[in-house]
Amino acid sequence: MEILFKERFTEALKFSGISQKQLAGKLGISEGNITNWKKGENLPSVEILFKLCKIFDVSADYLLGLSDY
Repeated sequence: MEILFKERFTEALKFSGISQKQLAGKLGISEGNITNWKKGENLPSVEILFKLCKIFDVSADYLLGLSDY
C-alpha cells in the first residue's frame, strides 16, 4: 500500500499544480512530511488524508491503492 500511495500522491501533487510549500501551508504541516510521503517513508494521518482527498479531488481508496479511480 505504501508504494501505491507514494506513486499516486506524487502524481496527484504534480497534476494539481500546487507546490510542496503551498500544500504544506494548506495542511498546516512541514514540507518534510510531504517529502517523506513522496519517498514512501511514511503515510499521512487519517485527518491529513481526508484533506488531501479534498485538495486533489480524489478518493482515499484511490490514493491508498484500493481502487483505480
